[in-house]
Amino acid sequence: MAMTVIVMAQGSSNQNWETLSKLEFEKSHDEYGEIYIPKFGPEINALAGKEIELDGYIIPFEGMFGPTKLIISSVPIASCFFCGGAGPESVAEVYLKESVKYTAKRVKVTGKLTLNKENSDQLMYILKDAKMQVL
Repeated sequence: MAMTVIVMAQGSSNQNWETLSKLEFEKSHDEYGEIYIPKFGPEINALAGKEIELDGYIIPFEGMFGPTKLIISSVPIASCFFCGGAGPESVAEVYLKESVKYTAKRVKVTGKLTLNKENSDQLMYILKDAKMQVL
């Protein structure tokens, strides 16, 4: 994969996914089943609150995809956390500044990273005030 850098963004898409993949977590259970409790290390914590870019694929999950909200996966749908064997560190929730339409093509999103360790109804990684570009 080629590395692309946006001057305003922290690191490259691939470098950021690599850093986010260093997540450690514990498996636990709640009233709905198995949950993952994240343990963010220093490298991941260093990205918190910063604008980063991630490239990947939109996961068209019902209730989790809308004109200004989507899930991005570092791997295609067949291999993603929800449908394949990837872990929870391979997906991020994205809240966009502007409406977008679904595409099966690879995309790049740039937004401010929030680390979620409290709300099990949301993903561990959340990008806010994001912009999306189809690659």
